[in-house]
Amino acid sequence: MDLREVFAVNLRRLRNAKGLSQDDLAYGAEMSRSYLSQLEKGAFHASLKIIGRLAEALHVEPAEFLKLPAKRGTRSK
Repeated sequence: MDLREVFAVNLRRLRNAKGLSQDDLAYGAEMSRSYLSQLEKGAFHASLKIIGRLAEALHVEPAEFLKLPAKRGTRSK
């Protein structure tokens, strides 16, 4: 998974966790919903400016967007 995909997965996860629609988040981050949709699909690269606006709108640290997902299928015994 490349960083753009990691960003997209985390953006979608964080938005859903806050109970926001794409329209709501796009409005709060001052961007178009279609641009946000493309970011969530991993189709566009996000600039640091955009990452900052999304983090502010979601009330999270910008680093949250780049955290790798937990590995699935590994269990501790």
